[in-house]
Amino acid sequence: MSLDPATLAAILAMATATLATRLAGAFLVRRMTLSPRLERALNTVPPAVLMAVVAPTALATGLAETTACALTAIAALRLPMLAAAGLGVATVAVLRAVGL
Repeated sequence: MSLDPATLAAILAMATATLATRLAGAFLVRRMTLSPRLERALNTVPPAVLMAVVAPTALATGLAETTACALTAIAALRLPMLAAAGLGVATVAVLRAVGL
């Protein structure tokens, strides 16, 4: 298996941009005092992003994917994002394995 230099460059550029964004966000948040209202607003961002990612899948695929997306959305209300996403992945894997 070979890796195209342009593909490698794109992967490295995306990784650098992602890391820079995360570090800048962490740096800025440490230097700011967040009001309770702003903190609540920022806490709604991860579930909103998760829904933006899974909604097209829920609407454009089969029953297994739609069910897993619905379960992920419900789980995201109570669980951390990683746990909710993991639950969705596990659900779609199980449902596909049983033939849904």
